[in-house]
Amino acid sequence: MLKIACIVDDDVSVFELAVAAEVFGTDRTDRGVPRNDFRVVTPTPGPIRLAGGLSLPVMVDEGLGFADEADVVIVTPYDECSIDGECSLAIARVLQRAVARGARVLTMCTGAFIAARSGVLDGRRVATHWRHADQLAAQFPQLVVERDALWVDDGPVTSSAGTAAAIDASLHIVRELQGAQVAGIIARSMVVPPLRDGGQSQFAVGPVAEQRAETLAPLIDWMLEHIDEDHSVASLARRARLSERTFARRFREELGATPAAWLASQRVQRAQQLLEATDLGLDVVAQQAGFGTAALLRHHFTRQLGIAPSAYRRRFACVEPEPEPAPAA
Repeated sequence: MLKIACIVDDDVSVFELAVAAEVFGTDRTDRGVPRNDFRVVTPTPGPIRLAGGLSLPVMVDEGLGFADEADVVIVTPYDECSIDGECSLAIARVLQRAVARGARVLTMCTGAFIAARSGVLDGRRVATHWRHADQLAAQFPQLVVERDALWVDDGPVTSSAGTAAAIDASLHIVRELQGAQVAGIIARSMVVPPLRDGGQSQFAVGPVAEQRAETLAPLIDWMLEHIDEDHSVASLARRARLSERTFARRFREELGATPAAWLASQRVQRAQQLLEATDLGLDVVAQQAGFGTAALLRHHFTRQLGIAPSAYRRRFACVEPEPEPAPAA
């Protein structure tokens, strides 16, 4: 069971608060998702105002004490205080202690301004809503603001861009702490993609605009169904009935990545699913995911996720894998 503390204050953004509650707080144990201890916390327990013209206050009974035990501390945006106000000393200390003890911190949208004032983002790469990225960079020159990222990982801190990017960052945290299978179940129940594609590393996935295939949608579906096969720009362009140059340009415009980078990302996701849900050896996983060899699987898997396939399986497998054969002398 993970402990998740979601910090709020007056004029909290309803959307980001709802995202945190939906991803981390909804009971999905009937679908095999572990239950989390999710609590909304605030510096001064009592009624808090909601942003967006909603007049009904929400009672928050939990103070910040729980955040000092949490595995994940979420900083939601609230009113203009997120951008122009101050981070309370109590919240600043909670975030500082969380980072010091190795807990994860997740900032949503302009929650990055709050965390920045606590000092925990100093020297780190950070994302926020594109409208406020320049202001964040100007106010906090010690940060590296990634203006085009949906979300960014840097050490124990994950920061997300505006609104719907909070879903992507939250699912990313779930993938890292509870595995791709759990993240996939949650994503399906929310009717969203389990991982927004972008072709960059996991540390900065995709541009702010959501990447969805338009004219290439039928080809993308076919590629996913045949992910274990070899694909080249030439063969894919022929199937799409486009020239290679037009195909490559359109693919990048619609998917935000080159065909090779997009395929590598999808194949790593397929490998994650197989490592979690089957006891297949790494050679077979590599073949079914489209990498061909275990060595190539290890290369891409470790490059994208920062963990070897065997270590990932030990952490997240739902079945006990058969021992891998010893390498030949």
